[in-house]
Amino acid sequence: MPMHDRLDPVTQSLSLDPGALHLTRFCRNDPARGVVLCWHGAIESGRIFHSRSGKGLAPWLADQGYDVFVVDQRGRGQAPPRPARGVPIEQSDVIIEEIPAAIQACLAEAKAPSLHLVAHSWGGVLAASSLARFPTLRHQVTTQVYFGAKRRVHCRTLQRLLYVDLIWKGIAPLIRQVCGYVPARALHWGSDDEYAGSHRQGAAWVGRHPWIDTRDAFDYAAALADGGLPPTLHLAGLADRALGHPDDVARFADECGPHRQQRIILGQAQGFSRAYGHLDMLTHPRAIDEVFPYLPMWFESQSTDMGQSA
Repeated sequence: MPMHDRLDPVTQSLSLDPGALHLTRFCRNDPARGVVLCWHGAIESGRIFHSRSGKGLAPWLADQGYDVFVVDQRGRGQAPPRPARGVPIEQSDVIIEEIPAAIQACLAEAKAPSLHLVAHSWGGVLAASSLARFPTLRHQVTTQVYFGAKRRVHCRTLQRLLYVDLIWKGIAPLIRQVCGYVPARALHWGSDDEYAGSHRQGAAWVGRHPWIDTRDAFDYAAALADGGLPPTLHLAGLADRALGHPDDVARFADECGPHRQQRIILGQAQGFSRAYGHLDMLTHPRAIDEVFPYLPMWFESQSTDMGQSA
């Protein structure tokens, strides 16, 4: 499908208490192929899906005929409140409040019964957790695509020792105690800062802690043990040595219980021109031609299969 002129996205806020989500919508005049909600990961914002120059997965999907919504979680991008000492927001709030509210808002705006959910990195963990906790949401999410999504980091690499063990689980908790939040932007660890509560809960899950909510002990793994996740495409970069190592992505896919799925490693041996990493699977210029087309193919193949089996 030929590319169109640059899109002028529409933005809106979705009020929560405290703060608000920020939604950026990319849509052509006739988005006949469905609705897509994009959810970012830790210490980043929705910008992972769209650049200031108008490039990225979200505008590309809009050019393919989809109605695309990109979220900024509270405290990320343009969404308040900014992380600071005393702001009590945790990742449990994203799972319980933000994801369900965003899904409902997108469906209402698009006047659609269901949508496709795309998540990067830790956003996939949060999305799967929300769907595990709220089975009714699973009927509103037709398919999913997770880019480099993992929960526990077990890969044995030097990068894992540096980025996960030393920085995320070692240095970051000390800085969190001093500052009252994790100032990831100032430290050049990521594009956005992290609430203290979100980091505390997330760091526990990255280690050996089971997939159980640290606030109310909800068992996410048990909730998905008998199936229930929508059909999910799990993508992993061959060059990702710590933040979404292919082995850890595979472990997370298994942890999500039985569900219709496909796993693709983005590397030369698999037919790609390069070995993709954790971020450039979404940002590299070649991803437009090599990676992005997998999403419409997955969306439509699963929708067709489910229609035939209904």
